[in-house]
Amino acid sequence: MEVLTFKIEDFEGPLDLLLYLVGKNKMDLRSIDLMALIDQYSAAIATMQQRQMDIASEFIEMAAHLVQMKSALLLPRTPETERMKAELTGRLIEYDLCKQMAADLGVRARKQYTAARAPQPLEGSAPYSRRQTPDKLVQAWFNLMGRSLRRQKPTQERFDPLVTTPVVSVGSRVIHTLRGLLKGTIRHFKQLFSKAESRSTNVATFLALLELIRDGRVSLDAGGGLVLDRTRRKRPADQKGGPA
Repeated sequence: MEVLTFKIEDFEGPLDLLLYLVGKNKMDLRSIDLMALIDQYSAAIATMQQRQMDIASEFIEMAAHLVQMKSALLLPRTPETERMKAELTGRLIEYDLCKQMAADLGVRARKQYTAARAPQPLEGSAPYSRRQTPDKLVQAWFNLMGRSLRRQKPTQERFDPLVTTPVVSVGSRVIHTLRGLLKGTIRHFKQLFSKAESRSTNVATFLALLELIRDGRVSLDAGGGLVLDRTRRKRPADQKGGPA
């Protein structure tokens, strides 16, 4: 894959970066190779983070959405997968049309003569003369600012589960799954997940299982049973604790 360098200020948003990658790889917007596009976007965001660049939250949010979409694409085709693909393709096509229209309007504006005059002074004052209760005025202010009185200020207790959750690597769950299959302690899909485990552990286990299935090391039958292919030799990545 070609190594690309980016400056985050060169892109107006995540769709702008995605559209750039589509054009860079000469893809058709109506038949995009989503897996290649997601990998390049993730690589671009990772490169920016390694260089300690300030990345807007919207770019990180799009990266998380694309990782979720990639996980869905690894599974058999479902209506939800097709909906996600169609939604992303539609957003890119719409954004591309808006950029083209903005460029055309910009060209027209530059070709036209534009004149401005000084603002006219206001004729008299316009004080608000209607009487309202303080509660209604406060409600109007929050509505104007896009907030709600019912929205409560987050407490420290609500953030504790987020900041104290341990990070679980996919590689460690790959090793855990292979050991369980070799020892015979894991035979079914449901045995990999437990309500007692953290959300991070279950998510990492799910991604590890996807990698093992995609690599052909593990197969999943119709009843949810897991079968380990013992004929496949371990690759160097397996011995280092990386994804199988």
